[in-house]
Amino acid sequence: MVLSDKIAAYLSNASWIRKMFEEGDRLRKIHGADKVYDFTLGNPSVEPPEKFRDELKKLALNPVPGMHRYMSNAGYPETRAAVAEVLAEQSGLPFNANHVVMTVGAGGGLNIVLKAILNPGDEVIALSPYFVEYGFYVDNHGGVLKVVPTNDQFLPDLTAISEAIGPKTRAIIINSPNNPTGVVYPAEILTGLGDLLDQKSQEFGRPIFALSDEPYAKIVFEGTQVPSVFKHITNAILVTSHSKDLALPGERIGYVAVSPKINEVDRLVEGLVFCNRTLGFVNAPALMQRLVAGLQRESVDIAEYQEKRDLLYNHLTGLGFEMVKPQGAFYLFPKSPVADDVEFTRKALAHNILVVPGSGFGTPGYFRLAYCIDKEIIERSFPAWTALARELGLKG
Repeated sequence: MVLSDKIAAYLSNASWIRKMFEEGDRLRKIHGADKVYDFTLGNPSVEPPEKFRDELKKLALNPVPGMHRYMSNAGYPETRAAVAEVLAEQSGLPFNANHVVMTVGAGGGLNIVLKAILNPGDEVIALSPYFVEYGFYVDNHGGVLKVVPTNDQFLPDLTAISEAIGPKTRAIIINSPNNPTGVVYPAEILTGLGDLLDQKSQEFGRPIFALSDEPYAKIVFEGTQVPSVFKHITNAILVTSHSKDLALPGERIGYVAVSPKINEVDRLVEGLVFCNRTLGFVNAPALMQRLVAGLQRESVDIAEYQEKRDLLYNHLTGLGFEMVKPQGAFYLFPKSPVADDVEFTRKALAHNILVVPGSGFGTPGYFRLAYCIDKEIIERSFPAWTALARELGLKG
């Protein structure tokens, strides 16, 4: 057998997102792309901001000598300083370049953090629904994922989290705005979580970290604010990427930022830099580091995402689908009208609608829609949604 038993098992239970995306390719070949409505993958259809293109053109026409060579494994000091400047403004804490490590996207960032902090058998809490790759990342470094459900509004349940924390707990991953629900965690919940983690860290004699996965932090609607995790949690580590806010998922550029309030913060950063190198990332892409340094206050057009959210949300709720209205990101997470969410995805497939079952996010009974697709696809899908709703006895 060419694969390890573990990887063979993982492949047989591979990501529902990828499974459904591949099913979409099959359907497009049969019916044509204009008759298939693919809501599976969070792959932005919008283009990067104009300033990104301007900066890319400037750099191409006036290359910096040595711009493609190795640099510090932590990244360019000037890029890290640009990130730290914004974090200091948001948090009121004394961030500097030494608190930031540039990474190969948020996935690379989470892996170097987990490699740096986990001992074999350490537990990491994830709040369901959650991004399925978290479990693989934790397992990569000898940890054990422990899933704690959120409440009926998809907000953290502090009582349930408290009951789940034990002597082996090393971290909790929070994701706000959330994938797949679009929910934003309010400041009071983060404060409560911070108090709980301080209490439990003292009780068990070692820090319990909050790993805040924030690639959607700038994609929020109607004046919603994403509170700075650093204001509310002592042992906070922010992990993010520019895949969503600058529409650069294929460029794999992100960073890790650690709170200046963490004890032995310099030692922690030293470990992150070491893991960045030894996990094979070595350093974040050089060209992208230079480009994003001047784009830390930029983002794609959020109004475009809000328009798409409203189009799809209004149509589906008008048909009788139930869901929490998202405050950010670019996903809807409706309840499945069929008890078996996998069976619902099959029924949707019969109408050439591709969605991801909630089981793929640790929350059966729901399904996820990514509306970061062309507006025309959303609008063309409406008759299919209406027919599906009618078939299921909703208002269609």
